[in-house]
Amino acid sequence: MNTLQSIIIAVVEGLTEFLPISSTGHMIITEKVLGITETDFIKVFTVAIQFGAILAVVVLYAKKFFDFKRWQFYVKLAAAVVPALVLGFLFSKRIDALLESSLTVAISMLVGGIILLFIDKAFKKPTIDSEEKISFGEAIIIGVWQCIAMVPGVSRSAASIIGGMQQKLTRSAAAEFSFFLAVPTMLAATCYKLLKYYKESGGFSSEEIKQLAIGNVVAFIVALLAIKFFIGFLKKYGFTIWGWYRIIVGIILLLLIWKGVIQ
Repeated sequence: MNTLQSIIIAVVEGLTEFLPISSTGHMIITEKVLGITETDFIKVFTVAIQFGAILAVVVLYAKKFFDFKRWQFYVKLAAAVVPALVLGFLFSKRIDALLESSLTVAISMLVGGIILLFIDKAFKKPTIDSEEKISFGEAIIIGVWQCIAMVPGVSRSAASIIGGMQQKLTRSAAAEFSFFLAVPTMLAATCYKLLKYYKESGGFSSEEIKQLAIGNVVAFIVALLAIKFFIGFLKKYGFTIWGWYRIIVGIILLLLIWKGVIQ
């Protein structure tokens, strides 16, 4: 993977991490299109640059993240992230295996798109319009929903937002809590992947460090713009357009796989 390829993947990550269209799925397909050979470092790279994207959340919502008087906020995030930490640790190898499957991504994109077409109508009467009103139990349930996104192509953002709406959160409140929840989730995943790779490979080369640095900076900048766009768009238009997007992409991917263009 060269510098230009790492920048392209980071742009894809920054654009898609907080949209309900699966950042992992888009990065996997981008790698295939760019002809990047799947290696242990590439797997680490696609997870680690998500750290840059989640830093964008911390910057945009700095008042909330650094208001230490509101301890309940931190406890809710800690409780919500536990299911993902447990399942991620137990099924790490199976998840890594799925990351190599373009077919899994295509099917997940298609099915997820169909589901998104009906989300706005399924949850019509929300009662929770801010994070402060979310109970600890509701936070944990949203965290369980997030675990569905361990399947490539599902979208962590979509899974946790749907989980929030199922718990009576408004679209915008569910989206914001999904952003907040991304911080401990992706921080834990990034640290785990980096530490594991460091132990198994004996460290990072100077080129790998450069690629990680560039990827995180680019993902951070792009994610800042994407988050602001998504909240406003979601309030106005809902999920339908994202559902159709996923369906179209899923069908295209299935055709490309069928034709042998993507393995």
